[in-house]
Amino acid sequence: MTRYLSAAVGDFGRRLLYECRSQPRGGKWILAPLAISEFLDPTPAALAEQWTSVSARQIPPPKTNQVNFVPSEVVLSLCASLLVDHSRFGSGSAHRAGMPVQHLARLFKRPPTSFIAKMANLDGSRSNGGRHEVEVAARMLSDSELLQDVYLRILRSARQHGIDEVTLPDFLGLEHGEILWLAGQEELVESEIEKSLELTLEKWSKVRDDIPIETTQRLLTSTVRVGQHRFAEGVLRNHQHRCVFCGLSANIGGRRRPRLLTASHIKPWRDSTGRERLDHRNGFTACPTHDVAFDTGLITVDKELNLHYAPGVENEMLTEGPLRAALGKPPLTDRLILPDAADRPDIAYLDWHRTQIYVAS
Repeated sequence: MTRYLSAAVGDFGRRLLYECRSQPRGGKWILAPLAISEFLDPTPAALAEQWTSVSARQIPPPKTNQVNFVPSEVVLSLCASLLVDHSRFGSGSAHRAGMPVQHLARLFKRPPTSFIAKMANLDGSRSNGGRHEVEVAARMLSDSELLQDVYLRILRSARQHGIDEVTLPDFLGLEHGEILWLAGQEELVESEIEKSLELTLEKWSKVRDDIPIETTQRLLTSTVRVGQHRFAEGVLRNHQHRCVFCGLSANIGGRRRPRLLTASHIKPWRDSTGRERLDHRNGFTACPTHDVAFDTGLITVDKELNLHYAPGVENEMLTEGPLRAALGKPPLTDRLILPDAADRPDIAYLDWHRTQIYVAS
């Protein structure tokens, strides 16, 4: 029905279709609600209609209702949540939210607060989101291939409608053949995530009884993984994508090789509080060998950022060439390698590692 209506009434009908039909009005303009497929499997024609409606959109006068989000706008808000933690911003600070919030606000002619609020709708922390939004978030965040596919469809359609990379940047870096990869996931264990979410899931089942329990569980698990991704990206940026133990860089041959380094917690995720899990000062960037050496207590770092071996390691290196090649000096240095502008690791986390992991090893 909606497709026939759109064809019959032209551009105005298309704008009405995508911007008003999720809030039906009385009289003859009663329109069907959006289907979930319009978020998860958008057709070229549907995306074209959405960009046409966005192009014709005007900035609303103050204190007037905004038009509804079109499906591609919702998906881009979800994709932006991989980079931006909405909980750090309120109505008075949304203008400081980083890439790509300000770009989306200008493109879609909305204030940045609208996108911060939409991210909260998508992760379920606000209960007044649009139909399907929590389900869309749960399904897309738990399926990176699906998220990448829809994101690229939206970008391709935008480019066909004259929206360039300045107006709508490829903020996930996927437009030229790269693969969507969530950083830091190797540190997470499914059983530990489930255990950490038991109380949260119980609370949600009482407060958000409008969401099926399976969707809630999937969404909460995905939220943990997104939080870990943002944490890891913050650690990698802080250390300029270079191993803090040996100096190995992920930038090789003019390209960044994201899987060459890992960013994991000093005080492990399973032992950290919610705040500690997101604190980039609780993380080290490391190559896989030195990440495991630190994680298992073969090496540690004191409050002066000096490196120390566990008892027996130095003696064993005298006879074990491979061990010496991996943990000798070089490639290790006497002191942690940090960029001049980097935030130093919090001493509390270093103390925890030295007393709970290093000594115990």
